[in-house]
Amino acid sequence: MTPMKEDYLKIIFELGGTKNQVSNKQIAISLSIAAGSVTEMVNKLVDEKLVTHKPYAGVKLTDQGIKLAEELVRKHRIWETFLIDKLGFALPDIHMEAEKLEHVTSDEMIDHLDDFIGNPKKCPHGGVIPDRNGNYDIETHQVLNDTKVGQIVTVDRFIDNHDLLTYMGDIKLDLGDQLKILSRNSFDKSMQVQNLTDNKELMIGYKTAHYVFVK
Repeated sequence: MTPMKEDYLKIIFELGGTKNQVSNKQIAISLSIAAGSVTEMVNKLVDEKLVTHKPYAGVKLTDQGIKLAEELVRKHRIWETFLIDKLGFALPDIHMEAEKLEHVTSDEMIDHLDDFIGNPKKCPHGGVIPDRNGNYDIETHQVLNDTKVGQIVTVDRFIDNHDLLTYMGDIKLDLGDQLKILSRNSFDKSMQVQNLTDNKELMIGYKTAHYVFVK
């Protein structure tokens, strides 16, 4: 399987595709690629019986796709945790390193690495880590974009994206921060939020808000 197909399976998993339909638009925004490219890859994944597709609704992982996605996510997120906790990498820099390492890591090695770092349940950007038996906590799949004015939410996790994580560091938006939605711009869909944890107001763009999961 190509690294690109693996990236699709991981992002569909991350967007809730084990139980819900994930739209091509969601995939395109999350991977920063053209919608036409998503359609082409989705067709290939359907042919390989890794996802099912419903017109105008999106894709959902099959049992086979879920199993493969869980294995990929497990290896990737365990390496990310190791890079942060043991080697002192900066959060925005761990994704690409973990991408390289996960492809050359056996199941036995990842189990030993998991034990070495204390069997964490979540990775540094908030994503769940399946254990060696495929068990993991249920993730929230509500994105900041789907909140309503006046709602108060807690930042639960971020999409694993270098530029996003760099930006989150710049604006001091952290996991666990409480946000109150103040207003939404009808033209570009950007939103004004109050970070109740730091007592600061932030303007968050449409694309950025799609990358932030809240509960």
